[in-house]
Amino acid sequence: MNFELNEDQRALRDSLARLLADRYGFEQRRAHAASEAGHDPNTWRQLGELGVTALPVPESFGGFGGGAVDLLPVMQELGAALSLEPVLASSVLGTAALRLSADEAACRQLLPAVAAGASRLAWAHDEPAGRHAACWIETRAAFGGGQWRLNGRKSNVLGAMFADRLVVSARIGGAAGDASACALFLVDMNAAGIDARHFRLVDDTRASELSLRDVTAVPLGDPHDDQGARAAIDGTLALGIAAVCADMVGSMQAAFRLAVAYLNTRKQFGRLIGENQALRHRAADMLVSIELAKSMAIAAAVAFDDPASEGADLDAHRAKLSVARHARAVAHGAIQLHGGIGMTEEYAVGHYLRRIHVLDQLFGDGPAHAARLASALAGA
Repeated sequence: MNFELNEDQRALRDSLARLLADRYGFEQRRAHAASEAGHDPNTWRQLGELGVTALPVPESFGGFGGGAVDLLPVMQELGAALSLEPVLASSVLGTAALRLSADEAACRQLLPAVAAGASRLAWAHDEPAGRHAACWIETRAAFGGGQWRLNGRKSNVLGAMFADRLVVSARIGGAAGDASACALFLVDMNAAGIDARHFRLVDDTRASELSLRDVTAVPLGDPHDDQGARAAIDGTLALGIAAVCADMVGSMQAAFRLAVAYLNTRKQFGRLIGENQALRHRAADMLVSIELAKSMAIAAAVAFDDPASEGADLDAHRAKLSVARHARAVAHGAIQLHGGIGMTEEYAVGHYLRRIHVLDQLFGDGPAHAARLASALAGA
């Protein structure tokens, strides 16, 4: 697939790359990960000034109205830097869920501050028993005393510890796996009844387990419009897949660059190890994997931006399956080309594999997407 960035996309990518090079060197990144904040607040502020946080927000709410294709170079640079900033959690997932809910009043109230980076959202959708199901929702919403209240548990909520508000999926009827009777709700992160356990994932990204007990919530749109809610959930997941595919591409490219640099500087028995033909062939195979993954990441972004196109509903599944497989292969190869140093905590290349493993598990792993593709094709 041929894909060229336009002038605005290139300018934002280059500015972001300079910012991350200045503030997210590997040792700086390790310090951010070990800090109590879990990220770098100064970098987050500068991302807001640069327009990254405003990119996916519609122009009518103070943003730039960018789509998934516009996010591609941004997420690639964030992946290459192993960024810990909650761009995926807030600017991508939280913003998409709120925007796709079509609740104009809530969007008008919240999105301008999100676009400026002054406020952050988190998307609370996955649940412990979900096992990669796209819409497994056990959390219940009930109306009484003039208020909606939520009860349930949400797992691996990215960026919840940084968020001011949560967009929560909940069920107002039916069984956990039903496609109907779902709704989206807005919840204050400091609301009574929320018990949050914050932790670091294997790649140092911050996530949380949330227990909701009679938590007061505000419905986004009509809570009885289950078709609208399901469309918003599906759209948020599709944009999330496109974003993490781009992030994995950035991560695998950075791991490959480290491996090539190592091959061109490390000497053994008086000669560069990069002169070994077997290692050069291994590097060539890795480059092929990168090019394939780049094309599939573009396909996922185009599918989100043009959902009516032929095969768009399956492209996200194909992309997630393919990109994750190639990203793991490149990261493993990069570590192996380094030898023992590649496995150390103090060297960056192993951290790219950790990030790719985390991203692979988000929004369904490879077998989950393979199963969905098989089911769709069997029913065609």
